[in-house]
Amino acid sequence: MKQAFGNNINRFTDTVKDIKGKLFSKSNDYVECYEAEESEKVKKTEIVKIPPFINYVTFNRMGLTIKNLNNILDSEEDFELHIIDCNSKDNTWDYIQSLNDKRIKSKTRFTLNLGPIYPLNYSLTKRKPGQFFITVDSDTFIKTKNWIAKFMEVFDAFPEVGMLGVMRDKPYPRYLPPVIARENGAVNYLELRNATVGVDLDFVPGQLQCLRPELIEEIGYWSEENGYGDAELSPRIVHYTKYKVGYLTNVEIDMNQYIGCNQCLARDFCKLSKSVRTCFSLSKTANYNESFVRKHGWKYKETFKELEAGKRTAYCASVHDPESMKNHYYNQIWASENFDYYIRNSNPK
Repeated sequence: MKQAFGNNINRFTDTVKDIKGKLFSKSNDYVECYEAEESEKVKKTEIVKIPPFINYVTFNRMGLTIKNLNNILDSEEDFELHIIDCNSKDNTWDYIQSLNDKRIKSKTRFTLNLGPIYPLNYSLTKRKPGQFFITVDSDTFIKTKNWIAKFMEVFDAFPEVGMLGVMRDKPYPRYLPPVIARENGAVNYLELRNATVGVDLDFVPGQLQCLRPELIEEIGYWSEENGYGDAELSPRIVHYTKYKVGYLTNVEIDMNQYIGCNQCLARDFCKLSKSVRTCFSLSKTANYNESFVRKHGWKYKETFKELEAGKRTAYCASVHDPESMKNHYYNQIWASENFDYYIRNSNPK
């Protein structure tokens, strides 16, 4: 494992200077450690048996990660869990390596944090054909039991639904944009009515989302070119595919942002000097999502102008999938600028 970023400052300088060449070359690789629990190949006849793929990305805040990831693993439901650590500077990776559950299919550590979209799309390339894709933010605690079954119940009842999520919750205020209540017998969900481009919070937030495999074939990946995440995904689906998006009504979460050291389940792993910094102060210092939006947010609206003009389709390519970049429009300059912003700013030494 120990080719750590902090061991060689020149490596960081070289990476920034050579970012575009490394990202878009066939040999591009920021994986420091990758542990796969099983072969990723699957026969087509086995597709119907595949449990959903869960993507779980960590970046510091080990206390929350332990609480929330343990909660997922405490479930009796079947899934394939893939965990990525984005160059955390606490002992998150030590904790991840200690986990032992047959449903954990891979553990990956990146040498650098390249922002939230890079690991998300990396995981998408590992999804098997026909497999539902679930992404869970590390600050999301899922309170409802058998929550995966509740997602699948709605997908089964509503074939037009491509993506489902849940409302944000404490400490965030509960909020719903305009929605339409849909019912099919005893099953229901709230369909996002407008998904208006550029309107605050008129999208399904990404802290807990599940995507239908047929939708993924149509949209490809989250946009690396604008880097806007869940805010760009909902309008792209609603306005440029045949699918709908919406909210589950029977899955509850909380999104607590802080755990005191005296209550933290990470005490046995944590080697930080609490008087100097905690995992939460590390996370706050390295979180550049809001400043990224201020600097690069204009690309979001430009992307939808290009969609409206027919310059691009709903399919977004990814640097992790060279064939997708060959076959679909992809603005490498925008994407490399986005990755470069996080490399420069969000990798504390």
